[in-house]
This record gives sequence, structure tokens and C-alpha cells, in this order.
Amino acid sequence: MIESAPFLTFVDVVTEQFVRPACPISRRFRVWVANEAPAQGFSIYPAPGMSKASKAGCCTGRNLAAGFALSASAGPEPAKCPMDIYKPLVALLAIVNPIGVIPFYIHFTEGFTRQQRQRTIRVAAFSAFVVIAVSAVAGLRIIEFFGISLASFQVGGGTLLLISALQMLNAQPAETRKEDVTEGRDKVDAGDSIAVVPLTIPLLTGPATISTMVIYADKTRHWWEVAFLVGYGVVIGLSVWLAFSAAGRIAKVLGKTGINVMTRLMGLILAALAVEVMSDGLIKLFPILAGTVR
Repeated sequence: MIESAPFLTFVDVVTEQFVRPACPISRRFRVWVANEAPAQGFSIYPAPGMSKASKAGCCTGRNLAAGFALSASAGPEPAKCPMDIYKPLVALLAIVNPIGVIPFYIHFTEGFTRQQRQRTIRVAAFSAFVVIAVSAVAGLRIIEFFGISLASFQVGGGTLLLISALQMLNAQPAETRKEDVTEGRDKVDAGDSIAVVPLTIPLLTGPATISTMVIYADKTRHWWEVAFLVGYGVVIGLSVWLAFSAAGRIAKVLGKTGINVMTRLMGLILAALAVEVMSDGLIKLFPILAGTVR
């Protein structure tokens, strides 16, 4: 809304308050703008009762036929935080944690031949890549189809990541349950493949992995950033293949204690990332919280 007076314009100004570097939250202030010398720009003065407006960002002026006025934003449009290139990979490595799943792999494949183990490793690694790649490319479209806001998804996904992190701090794989181990044992006894279920889903990848990829996919601005996320799926697939291929040697070197220590360290990293994801979602849902962030 713009109200004109002699040499004065009353205008809504949208400014950016930086909660974190490169992640602005839009704010609207109403200010008086004095236009004494159009060629030299504008002077901004706070409107009554709005002292903070004196620190508002600048606006752009336009020459109009009937005088000089300001172009103001129609409303606050929160800017999208750019994707941190390395955080998705760190989060995926912490969640998938193939070394932490090695004891389950050894247990499930105890009676397998060498050829059966190699096939199980290849299928598990490829399946992990497919889950991550599909989540990165199509995850956002799926939640949009169901009408779920990303802010709500961030809070829910962050909560899920935090639960997974707490499970890892107890030296358990992020996505595992007792029922999954029992299911795997039953499938081995029946002669069925355990490469996809339960080894890949949910022991390696599951709801926490999918949530992570959807949340970071929303931060992408260019096609090559999406390509990075898909590429991280390749990295995870290779890490699963390497870890399972060397499962016997890793188990001997680290032992159960060493594997538990690594799982707990990954859980601590994942907990910190979970809190950050949840805070992003909460700030979008409740913008007043942005004023308390330092």
C-alpha cells in the first residue's frame, strides 16, 4: 500500500533479517520516504511507532509520469536457504552407517556361499542407491501431491532423524527394529533373498534417509545440485559395497566394541543435523521464533 503526500511517500518496505548466513527471513516495515532530490535517491525515516524501520534495507525508486514513488514488495517472501553441498553426504553417511550394519550382514549371510554373498552385496548396494536417487528426484513431488507443506515435513523428518540418532547413541543401527532382525532370520531359513528387505530397507535406508533427501532436495536451485544428491547415492552405494565386501576383516579389526563406538559417534553427528532441520521447519511455521535466534 502506498500513500502519497507532498515530497513524502508512505510505503511498506520488505527487509531481510539474516537468521543465519545466506538464509534471510523477510520482514515488513512501514516507513516515510522523503524525496527531495530524485537523482540522489531516497532518505528513509521511521513511521510512527516503528523505530526499527530506521534500519530497514533500501528500496528501488522509479521515475513515474506523475512524480516519484517507490516500488515495494507486495508481501514478505521468505528466501530459500541455499543447499550446503556437503551436509547431505554427512547426513547420509551417518544415517546409513554401513559399518554399523555389518554384524547383521554377517549374521544373515552366515550360511551363504561366496557367490550368494557377492550377489547380496551387489543388490543391497544398488538398492541403497535407488532409494536415495528416487527420493532426491521425486520426493518433493510426492509430498506436494499429498498437499504436505515442506515446513511440516521438516519438523516431522527432523523428529524422525532425532529418534534415529538416539537409537544410534544406544549402539543400534538408525533404522532397525527387533522385528526386522527376526524377519531377516526367517527369510534366510526359507531360502529367500535378504538383500532388499530387511538389509537395504530398513536396516540401511528407510524413512529417515528418505526424509533427509527430500529436505535437502528442496534447497536445490540448479540441476547440478540435484545431480550432486543423486551422486551421493552412488557414494553410499559404493560405501555399502566396500563395507560388506570387507565385512569379515572390519569385524576382526574393530570388533563389536569398535563398531558400537563408531555408531555412537555417527549418532551424535546425526542428532546435531536433526536439530538444525527441525529448527528450519519451526521458523517457517512460526516466524516469531526467528526473532529469538542469535
